[in-house]
Amino acid sequence: MANTWWELQITCEPELEDSVFWRLEDFGCRGTASERKGDLSFIRAYLPQFKVHLLDLAALALRLRQDALCMEYPAPILQWLLIDEQDWASSWKQYWHPQEIGDKFLINPAWLPLPTDSNRLVIKLDPGVAFGTGNHATTQLCLEALEMRFSDYGMSFVSDNTKTDTVIADIGCGSGILCVGAILLGAKKAYGVDTDPLAVQATIENRILNGITADRLSASEGSVEVLTKILDQPVDGIVCNILADVIIQLAPKISAITKPTAWGIFSGILVEQSKAVADVLEKHGWIVAALWKRKEWCCLNVRRS
Repeated sequence: MANTWWELQITCEPELEDSVFWRLEDFGCRGTASERKGDLSFIRAYLPQFKVHLLDLAALALRLRQDALCMEYPAPILQWLLIDEQDWASSWKQYWHPQEIGDKFLINPAWLPLPTDSNRLVIKLDPGVAFGTGNHATTQLCLEALEMRFSDYGMSFVSDNTKTDTVIADIGCGSGILCVGAILLGAKKAYGVDTDPLAVQATIENRILNGITADRLSASEGSVEVLTKILDQPVDGIVCNILADVIIQLAPKISAITKPTAWGIFSGILVEQSKAVADVLEKHGWIVAALWKRKEWCCLNVRRS
């Protein structure tokens, strides 16, 4: 089989992991994994050969170096090689392990057996080529924020899918991890949309993996404009873990698909971008109730004014 995928190998300080993951996602990588080697982090990422050239990879190395210098850490070491398609699809998975997030969640790779001694809500996940494994700080912040939102309903967080009347929409659903998490916490229904058809497929597959029916979790290709067509009524909550610039662009449209009492969870935002995002959200009828930070990333918990 032809060598059709780039494997990027990055050695860096552990404190740089989140910024490296963000760069890799922005660069178009599909499937990432990390492990510790001594005092350093070793990250692998994959993307199709036809997507980039050697000059692009050199430019990525420069951006990683600049990010590290801004954060006053040694520059990461980036290496790359070409591998077979069959190899990339399985190689990163061996480095991804079950992970506890927040007080309630356990992310369990779909190819590993389920734990028998955990009372957490287990999200079985195979992200495929979609973003959202639970490794990134922004995904963790969103899951923790969902826990907080659903605790307001007095839920006992049992895993029998006891439903509230809450309906949410996830804009940029990726692997569907946040949609599944919301359903496990008790959401009546979750609508996921993503502009990447591969992400939509991943969300559907993870819905099935977790035994969730299609009437409770739907996934569609597109963005807010698709939600305006498929929603029967405005939603109770919005989850949006994408990028700050995209959130700013979508803010005027998001308000139109939410109830006057709606809440929102916005992430994918660097701390230095938070004021710009908060200003735009407030301009369009949202109040920032809390800002949660993890390293250089933050999550805005908001509600309609």
